[in-house]
Amino acid sequence: QVQLVESGGGLVQPGGSLRLSCVASGITFSRYTMGWYRQAPGKQRELVSLITLADDTNYADSVKGRFTISRDNTKSTVYLQMNSLKPEDTALYYCNADRRSWGLSDFWGQGTQVTVSS
Repeated sequence: QVQLVESGGGLVQPGGSLRLSCVASGITFSRYTMGWYRQAPGKQRELVSLITLADDTNYADSVKGRFTISRDNTKSTVYLQMNSLKPEDTALYYCNADRRSWGLSDFWGQGTQVTVSS
């Protein structure tokens, strides 16, 4: 049973910080590229950040310099540190485990809500 469980979302003021966590089970975590996506109301789901098996990282231009993705393979956990949050960061944030390299559908978490508002 594959599970990706996100946590750490919440309500913060502009300029604040949050750290999201995603704990994976049922997969060999260290063999997966992991990612964070987000979806705002009325918008398509978009890629926020990726971290590869080799710890190479990729960020959307909109979050570069503010967000940091990391992983702890001993805990099967991927993190997203979000600093200098803006109202436009408000979205449901999803954890993703990539399987497209193997011709399979990705694994997804249930999402954690991030709301940035004054």
